[in-house]
Amino acid sequence: MREPSDCVPGLRASVELPVAEADTASALGSGDLPVLGTPRVVALCEQAAVAALGGCLEQGQTSVGSWLEVDHQVPTPLGGQVLAEAVLLGVHGRRLEFSVSVTNGDEREVAHCRHRRVVVDRDSFGQP
Repeated sequence: MREPSDCVPGLRASVELPVAEADTASALGSGDLPVLGTPRVVALCEQAAVAALGGCLEQGQTSVGSWLEVDHQVPTPLGGQVLAEAVLLGVHGRRLEFSVSVTNGDEREVAHCRHRRVVVDRDSFGQP
C-alpha cells in the first residue's frame, strides 16, 4: 500500500454539533447529567479529523482511528453548541497525527484531543 502523499501537515476541518439529548452523558451511559458526554466528544474529534483529510487519500484507502487522548474540561448543556476543529500535525508513513480543539459558542475550549489515524486499504481491512 502506498503512503498518503497528498496528506500534508496543516490540513484542517471543523465540525459543529448542537447538543441533543442523544449526545448527553445520561443518554450515553457515561454519567447521569444532561450535558455533552465525553464519548460524544471523542466521536466528534474523530469526525473532524476524518473531515480534515478531505480528498487527500488515494482511491481505495480510508483511515481508522488508532489512538485518542482527550481532556474534557468544561460541561456543555443540552441545547448548547460546540465546534471541533482538527488540524493534521504530522504524517509518519501511514500514521496521521491530529490536534483537535472543541470550543463552545463563547469560543471557550471545552475539550482538547490528540488523535492518531492509520491509513488502510478499504477492501482488505478487517479481512482474515
